[in-house]
Amino acid sequence: MSLLILLSVILISLDHGASGVGSDEVSVMEGDSVTLNTGVNTTRQDDFRWYYNGIRIAQINGDINKTCTDVQCNEGTERFRDRLKLDHQTGSLTIMNITITDAGLYTLNIISNSRNSSRNSGKIFNVNVQGVSAAERDEVKKNKGESVTFDPPVARKPNDVMTWYFNETLIAEITGDQSKICTDVQCKERFRDRLKLDHQTGSLIIRNTTNTDSGVYQLQIIIINSSFSITRVKRFNLSVIAVPGSGLSSGAVAGIVVGVLLVFAA
Repeated sequence: MSLLILLSVILISLDHGASGVGSDEVSVMEGDSVTLNTGVNTTRQDDFRWYYNGIRIAQINGDINKTCTDVQCNEGTERFRDRLKLDHQTGSLTIMNITITDAGLYTLNIISNSRNSSRNSGKIFNVNVQGVSAAERDEVKKNKGESVTFDPPVARKPNDVMTWYFNETLIAEITGDQSKICTDVQCKERFRDRLKLDHQTGSLIIRNTTNTDSGVYQLQIIIINSSFSITRVKRFNLSVIAVPGSGLSSGAVAGIVVGVLLVFAA
């Protein structure tokens, strides 16, 4: 048993003895948001304490006036500034825009107090964070009129929720067996039946691209697990390039060709 795991177990076991201690392996990508679920609802008698590698980072006891996160719990701590969120109903902890340095052991200690007794329980989450290389931040170039396919970074599972945005405007989504494409007038006008979703993979296809399709396409994936959920974001920067001469009609092109031939003939 590693020193950090041993420390986490000791934290959970303090004072009253712990029961129900479980451990989960959580693998995320740099930039993801992850929610570590408690699996219970809070009461005014319960005290939820979250630790990162043995350091308290969040606490809630059912009274909003006695809730702290990060710098409130540990004055001078800058690691998670403005990136931690507590659910006041469940005590679940969300880490937003996670970084490689946030990897480690997250320990939950629940102290359930009643009139006659007190009981400790908790969970341990071993969070691994994988870096994202520059090559994975996709720059896509297409000639006008070509089709483009944006593929999710992970295989889609039935419970995953996938939402596609174009320049921060919702354009498509898949929830279970249901899907929607261009639910507002502006989206329908811009893409005019040129968008298609692959329900198995979650891929987005744009047919017959135009110059106005250039911009940032963002995929948000919510991966749901019984003990945790991950919000993953993938961005594609699309540039649609006009093909030289593509703006001329076929008659104009034919006229230019004939003119050039006449010049050479003369």
